[in-house]
Amino acid sequence: MAAHSVPELLGGEPVLGRTATQGGALAELVRAGLPAQALFLLAKKLDLRQAEISEKIGIPQRTLTRRLQRHARLTAAESDRTVRLAQVYTAAIEALGSEEKAAQWLKTPNRALRGGRPLDQVDTDPGVREVEDVLGRIAYGVYT
Repeated sequence: MAAHSVPELLGGEPVLGRTATQGGALAELVRAGLPAQALFLLAKKLDLRQAEISEKIGIPQRTLTRRLQRHARLTAAESDRTVRLAQVYTAAIEALGSEEKAAQWLKTPNRALRGGRPLDQVDTDPGVREVEDVLGRIAYGVYT
């Protein structure tokens, strides 16, 4: 498993189960719904409060709290947004060299994103592609 793989960021085998670390199994897990604990662990890595992560994923905070308490699962759509955020975070770690730098970069306004925070762009596929494009430019030294 890669040092910063999406399954690892979401809790790895203890949270997701053994099959999540195998190719293609993450898509099946997303369809079935990730454990709410996976989102909690990602929020912790990103140093985000529960209120902020619930907003980014589109889950009312009380609903997320209830799911965490009951060890329930996210919906397929919520799971998809969680994995999308984890993928962007993984790309940021690779481009910037550390989890701390990546988490900070995601929360800092960026000129290349019209002054918006990368974290605020990951709620849509076009926004994710835009953030990934900026990260690609950083990685290859073309960032302005």
